[in-house]
This record gives sequence, structure tokens and C-alpha cells, in this order.
Amino acid sequence: MNINKDLLEKYNNDFRNKPPFEVISWVLSFSTKPVVTTNFRPYEVAILHAVTRLLNDITVIWCDTGYNTPNTYKHAQELINKLSLNVKLYVPQQTTAHRDVVLGIPQIDDPRHQIFTQQVKLEPFQRAMKEHNPDVWFTNLRKGQTSHRDNLDIFSFSKDGVLKVSPFYHWSDKQLDDYLNENQLPNEFNYFDPTKVLENRECGLHV
Repeated sequence: MNINKDLLEKYNNDFRNKPPFEVISWVLSFSTKPVVTTNFRPYEVAILHAVTRLLNDITVIWCDTGYNTPNTYKHAQELINKLSLNVKLYVPQQTTAHRDVVLGIPQIDDPRHQIFTQQVKLEPFQRAMKEHNPDVWFTNLRKGQTSHRDNLDIFSFSKDGVLKVSPFYHWSDKQLDDYLNENQLPNEFNYFDPTKVLENRECGLHV
């Protein structure tokens, strides 16, 4: 389906109050190469559960920075097993040990932080998207996470023109908590993203 900017606004209005499963089902009716991305941060299980219930073998792209907490790695493995996720793992080209010696984790006001972000997140993500070449990218972006994300919606376009779909965009933490409880899904809050540091900063993937 060819969706232009005018249609994007129409569909965002049409689906604003629709349940996530309806959004996902509609998108899957025309998508030929969908992917869902995850970093196993808090509430990521919602999008993984919702999408795989409708397409159980969908490609799940996990770009692991190498700096996740032990809790996050345990949580990721639990979800991979519980939901039988078809995970395609992408990691930086440099090892964490090597980077710790030559670069470390620069502070966000250090010019080298941009290099760090490119190495641990942007390059692996760009490599993954190039290899899978999706026509639809499912993600769990939500309004209120960052100022940039407040300007997006359920449907948006990536900078490369891929249709980005965020079925839970208008949902609150309380609604997601209820969803997780209803479906007996685990969550994990011990999470750290070295490219963001602060919760209200963008990591670069969605800008």
C-alpha cells in the first residue's frame, strides 16, 4: 500500500482510538516485510506480545549495545523463550572491552558521545535495517516519552521512508500495566541505555 503524508494524517485520526491489535492486524494485511525492533526496555513486552500473537514468526531485531544490565539480559532471555521470538541479534563491530579502553562511555555533553552512539546503536541498527529492508517497522514509541516523540503518532515515517507503526502510542503506563497483568507478562525496570542516559533524551534511532 502506498501511504503518503496526507493518508498518514487520515489513518492516524481513523485509528487513534482503535485497540493495538486492530492497528497491527490492518498493517499486516498489506505489509510484506514487517519487522519489530526491541531493546527489552520496560514495557517492550507489550509490542512483542501483541505483534507475535498475530504473526508469530515476525523478524525481531535486537540491537544489543553490550551495556545492558544483568536484569535486562535475563528479562530478554525470558521473553525470547516465553514468546518464541524470532530474534535477529545485532551488536557493535567493536567489543565493549575494547571500547572501554579507547573511548569509555563519554558524558552526553562530550563531543565523543556522538561517536559512541554511532558505534553502539546507530551502526548496528542501520546494518540491520539494510539487511532486512522492511516495509513496516513496528515499535513501542509512546507519547510523553520525549519531546520529539510527542510530535509523532501511531503512524509515522522513518528518515529512510519506512512506515513506522506504534500501536500503543496513546497508551499510559497504567494501561500497559493492565495489559501486562491481563496477559501474565513480565516487565523489568532495571534498564540502562548509555546513549540516552536521561529518560527524556533521544538515542538517535527515531530522529
